[in-house]
Amino acid sequence: MKDFQLKSNSWVVVADGEKALFLVNKGDAEYPNLDVFREEEQDNPPNREQAANRRGRFNNGPNVHRSAVDDTDWHQLAKERFAKELADILYKKAHAGAFEQIVLVAPPGTLGELRHQMHQEVSNKVIGEIDKTLTNHALDDIEKIVVKELQAA
Repeated sequence: MKDFQLKSNSWVVVADGEKALFLVNKGDAEYPNLDVFREEEQDNPPNREQAANRRGRFNNGPNVHRSAVDDTDWHQLAKERFAKELADILYKKAHAGAFEQIVLVAPPGTLGELRHQMHQEVSNKVIGEIDKTLTNHALDDIEKIVVKELQAA
């Protein structure tokens, strides 16, 4: 059974598809004190600003039937790429022994992509996953939400 307490020096990674905050618990399990020690961010404008083409149509052979074609969603691809980069950072840190436990906080889509990209060495250290978007919340609020969610698990 996993231990769902945020022990001293445990990591909390709060991410969305464009920004990630790396937090460490400077307190203990009873009185956590999260501190930001690293921040990753990528510039990912909306798809309408990245797409070069309009949606198109093409003919399905010699008849008059035409099919619609979507353009590539560059914004979504960038979010997936960011999750992969984040998973790579976590693997390097886990392999170096930088953390014993980690809690992942991200919206469901990002959490799923991160889970998919994560190495087993990192997965083994995950003590909790919280499917919320908290990247723009105050640190005190993040701390309270993480502790509450871990206690409810």
